[in-house]
Amino acid sequence: MEITLTAIIFIVSYIFIMTEKINRAIIALAGGTLLILTGVYTIDEVFTQYIDWNTIALLFSMMVLISITEKTGLFTFIAIRFAQKVKGNQVALLIGSGILTAIGSAFLDNVTTVLIFVPIMIQITKLLKLPLFPYLLMIIFSSNIGGSATLIGDPPNIMIGQAVDHFTFLSFLQHTAPVAIIMFVIQLVLLLVLFRKPLKNARPEVEKIVKLDAKEKLLISPLLYKSVSVLLLTIMGFILHSIVHVSMTAIALSGAILLLLLTEKDLHTENVFSKVEWVTLFFFIGLFTIVGGLEQVGIIDELARLLVATTEGDYVTTTILILWMSGIFSGFIDNIPFVAAMIPVIQEFESYGMIYLDPIWWALAIGACLGGNATLIGASANVVVAGMAESAGEKISFLRFMKFGMIIVLLSLIVSSIYIYFRYLLPYTNM
Repeated sequence: MEITLTAIIFIVSYIFIMTEKINRAIIALAGGTLLILTGVYTIDEVFTQYIDWNTIALLFSMMVLISITEKTGLFTFIAIRFAQKVKGNQVALLIGSGILTAIGSAFLDNVTTVLIFVPIMIQITKLLKLPLFPYLLMIIFSSNIGGSATLIGDPPNIMIGQAVDHFTFLSFLQHTAPVAIIMFVIQLVLLLVLFRKPLKNARPEVEKIVKLDAKEKLLISPLLYKSVSVLLLTIMGFILHSIVHVSMTAIALSGAILLLLLTEKDLHTENVFSKVEWVTLFFFIGLFTIVGGLEQVGIIDELARLLVATTEGDYVTTTILILWMSGIFSGFIDNIPFVAAMIPVIQEFESYGMIYLDPIWWALAIGACLGGNATLIGASANVVVAGMAESAGEKISFLRFMKFGMIIVLLSLIVSSIYIYFRYLLPYTNM
């Protein structure tokens, strides 16, 4: 009865999360609360065993750092300056917006990156009278692809990094960044080909963008120097954390608290905290709770057994299956809950004699991040961009987006399969 009840609550919660009729944080918390009320586990077990507080603290800290830095106008200044540097050229602007978004998403989180770049791109395309849709697609695809390159770039990577002790910031740069760079180039060329006519026919009004004074957007003050210095120190700490033997969560928390102390006279802490994406944090808490229910009643163990039985324990088949499963499912289910569900499944593989799990973890990370490009609900950044676009009068329909997104994801999975096979799996094919 417990297993059936837990499965029903999990499936119903996921359906509501996918449809987004009700705020997904409320649904996730409601699902977790139902599991507690029905006696699947106790509230003490939830708080001590199933909620990953390291991930919550890391996300919170990065939100605080970005919230303070954003107040200096630095991100807006960079975007306008770039538009002026390319002299309003529509093709250069498309390429540049992709590069800036990909780099931003690699070192910030996807939602923060699109929140910074989309309003600026809306403003620039209106001033230049350029079609907005190609630029929005470029930002979405680039944010998900760029986010896959580093540990802090995408929430699924953060979750996997917290789940695997020996994965560091540099590990993700070494293993996921190469395929991210390849896919970025492919999607860049593809979008330039697909939108060559509308971009070619556009007649940008360059004089309007030239007249903008980017310096007016930049608040040159001690706040700017403090926030940039602490943000750079924090990112450097992520890169060196395995050398200094300090956890990334501790580094992020230290950076956030240091910047709050340094800027207490410039900003009210209450105002900074009001900009934190609490809905996202509580969604994670609810999500960990729901997935914890599956683990508590043994559904996770059964999934692991089923997966191993399907592949007959074949190492190569299991890895490629995880890649394609994560890529396809992450397109139709937000990649955050999917990865949350898959982490304990992969951890369970060890009990079936699969000791070296690194390639499987990289397959999950790559598939989940790149698969988020398939549909509008595939990643949080997609939903955020769609909402901002609709407010600006550019509605992106689900099917219109999927027409382009599915092409990108299929290409991503093919390229990733080749990459994973030759980098990790080739030695196992003759075993």
